[in-house]
Amino acid sequence: MIWPEANIGFSSPLRVHGEALENWFFVFFADSIVVRRDASSNFRAIGDAELKALAVDEEGRFFMGMQGSTACYAVNLSTEPDQEMSTLRDLFGSISVDLFNLAGRALQTLDWDRTHRFCGKCGGQMRVSESDRSSRCDTCQLSFYARISPSIIVLVHHDRKVLLARNHRFPIGLFSTLAGFVEPGESVEGTLSREVREEVGVEISDFRYCCSQPWPFPNSLMLGFQARYNGGEIRLQEEEIAEAAWFDIEALPVIPGKHAISRWLIDDYLRQQGVWLS
Repeated sequence: MIWPEANIGFSSPLRVHGEALENWFFVFFADSIVVRRDASSNFRAIGDAELKALAVDEEGRFFMGMQGSTACYAVNLSTEPDQEMSTLRDLFGSISVDLFNLAGRALQTLDWDRTHRFCGKCGGQMRVSESDRSSRCDTCQLSFYARISPSIIVLVHHDRKVLLARNHRFPIGLFSTLAGFVEPGESVEGTLSREVREEVGVEISDFRYCCSQPWPFPNSLMLGFQARYNGGEIRLQEEEIAEAAWFDIEALPVIPGKHAISRWLIDDYLRQQGVWLS
């Protein structure tokens, strides 16, 4: 199975070696992004002329990498523009995975800049590196890289049934796969077993890695797995999980949309069992 991915790399903009064909700007004020739409009302990045037309001072601009021959930048505005704005979370599912990942990279880059302007060791001024995605302290020379928090998300299965749960933050009726953060000193395999045991009280085995998805709220990298049920009865971690149950793969509840990694895991397992969702 091929998983969606934004094919972008950190390198010098093409204008160093020759003119880039286009610049894309992902422009934020606080945690909201400036929205531009194409002729079909789909979200798109903004270009040079549109950026100038905002008539708002930039607080920071960061080169993120090349998408083909297009140079991509994250831009942070000092004041809110008189434009359509949206949170990236509200746009999720309505824009392509590639554009969401690029906008998410921009949001994480700007958040990293806002939270790493002074050294956490000595309090000195930080300076953005010109050679990689880091900041370096002028005083003690300590380098800081953008924080990425690894987390697991797992579909637990047992023959033709899957174990799905509803977090307290989910709408009534929406169920998804189980997830949690990797703790210091813990392997990914250890996280899988611990999180499933903590959240629903069952044991799992036969972990199979499937895919990953960056999740910029604020800085997660979700590692997706499937795992086989290996015993135990459902026992909820009530402060986090509202409901959990086994569902027949041909009688599923409402599940996340096709842009979400949880849906990729579910779809992949169903295809293994000869079932395709519309």
